Amino acid sequence: MRCAFAAAWDAWQGVLGLELPEGATVADALEAARSALRAQSDTARSVAEAAEWQTGLVGIFGEICGRDRRLQDGDRVELYRSLIVDPKAARRARATAIR
Repeated sequence: MRCAFAAAWDAWQGVLGLELPEGATVADALEAARSALRAQSDTARSVAEAAEWQTGLVGIFGEICGRDRRLQDGDRVELYRSLIVDPKAARRARATAIR
């Protein structure tokens, strides 16, 4: 079954194609993607050690799901990171600085 993994970090962002067995779960896709990143450059290898792999929210095509969810052919598994800065607070700070 063909699936994809997508994520965005400062050091790496992109989509990895994955070939997984039938009945694979989101957790299986995450492990396969992590292994693929470890085999790439030093930058990608450092991303593979991020805490989000264990604790981050995951989803399929933007819909949050559990790591035990079974995948279907063509699914895109996404690993979400926490925001560093609240977007509303950042806009408010920029607006205040302009005045």
